[in-house]
Amino acid sequence: MKSATRHLLNRFSYSATPELGRQLESHGGGARWLEHQLRPDAIDDAIAGGMRSWFPDLAISPTRMGALKASGHLNPADVMADLARWTLLRRIYSRRQVQEVMTDFWSNLLHITSPSDKAWPYRITYDTTIRRHALGRFDSMLYAAITHPAMGCYLDNAKSTARSPNENLGRELLELHTVGRLAGYSEDEVVSSAYILTGWHVDMFNSWKASYRPDDHYVGKVSVLGFSQANKAPDGRQLTRDYLHYLAHHPATARRVALRLATRFISDAPSDKVVSDLAGVFSRSGTDIKATLRALARHPEFLASAGRKVRTPTEDLVATMRAIGVKARKPSGKDTDFALALLWESEAMGQKPFAWTRPDGFPDVADAWSSVSRILGSWQVHYNAAGAWYPKTAVRFRTVHEWMPRLPARFDAVLDHVCRRVISRPAPSRLLAACCAATGIRPHERIHSGHPLLTFKFPRMLHTVLDSPSHMTK
Repeated sequence: MKSATRHLLNRFSYSATPELGRQLESHGGGARWLEHQLRPDAIDDAIAGGMRSWFPDLAISPTRMGALKASGHLNPADVMADLARWTLLRRIYSRRQVQEVMTDFWSNLLHITSPSDKAWPYRITYDTTIRRHALGRFDSMLYAAITHPAMGCYLDNAKSTARSPNENLGRELLELHTVGRLAGYSEDEVVSSAYILTGWHVDMFNSWKASYRPDDHYVGKVSVLGFSQANKAPDGRQLTRDYLHYLAHHPATARRVALRLATRFISDAPSDKVVSDLAGVFSRSGTDIKATLRALARHPEFLASAGRKVRTPTEDLVATMRAIGVKARKPSGKDTDFALALLWESEAMGQKPFAWTRPDGFPDVADAWSSVSRILGSWQVHYNAAGAWYPKTAVRFRTVHEWMPRLPARFDAVLDHVCRRVISRPAPSRLLAACCAATGIRPHERIHSGHPLLTFKFPRMLHTVLDSPSHMTK
């Protein structure tokens, strides 16, 4: 696989794989592949989509969930675990890889912790909302997210009224979701932001019904960062829409979104130029996400950034499962299934999906994910996967013979063959040296069907490849 192709796939999917490389070639190159991915509804995703049925509780309505929990027939922690399990499966198996990557990106910018005792009945539909808008327009997504019952519950807007306003969502909307602190808003403007959002109600911990209550909406002049309205109507839903549209199109929001995108896709410390370039496209396109991603993918700084990002723990876990070609099966009974094992492994690595406890979302820089405990956690996952030792149920690993090229072959040729599957490139010289040290096999040694590499040494070679920077960076 060409280096430019590998780079594009590693950043815009959860890992470059031979199958993904073939898809790219069938579309006539990287730009056309990306364009195809930007239309996810045109991509058959029956395998990943069908896995949702493995977790039937995800189909229960929020109000029904509340009733089942109240009667003792449903455990919220189990439902939230199911959402995390399905999320990991989607990231591994979805053919809509750009949509999955961007759903993760926006889920961090518009973060709602899961599990959350306040937001849990609506967390599944919130995930669906983010995915639906992940490749659309930011202004539409912002309105859908901020007015969603899950966000209202999580950041206390569901109980905010004109008589007893809660500033939590009004503040985080400015600080985290749009313009950021450097925009220079005042405390009075935070109060106005909270006033604008009053009226969006959820009957938390009772029926969990969501509604808009005009009697709870603050009436009176509001002003935030140049947005000003008399706000005389008790029904403030149009006011909310106008306000969120204004924030979505604010220059500070464009720059903040551009910085987050550049950090995710290019570098932990992107240049001011690339941030300005992307912010310009974002603003001129009317917050069009597709247009911004197209500009990002062809930017010189993106093209020159291969290998400069460390995979987060969940990215590493997903990339590992994709690289070794595991096949998940529908779990049966209460046995430990593949998806549950993945969830435990992600937790052991320090990054379970949605579990960041603050509203600012997971960090996306190497310093946050390069601790000794994280590295050891990743190496343990690689070791388990390389030997097909864990998980054991509802999953099929490739056999050692399925990994092999035509034998007999030299060890360096075998390693090259494996590396083309795992890291989409031939083995770098340093990785060859490491694998020779790990297995005690010389580069030119002939490998045949009865060789120790096939009988017991292969896992040593494979987990050395997975432990290498070639796999753990992108």
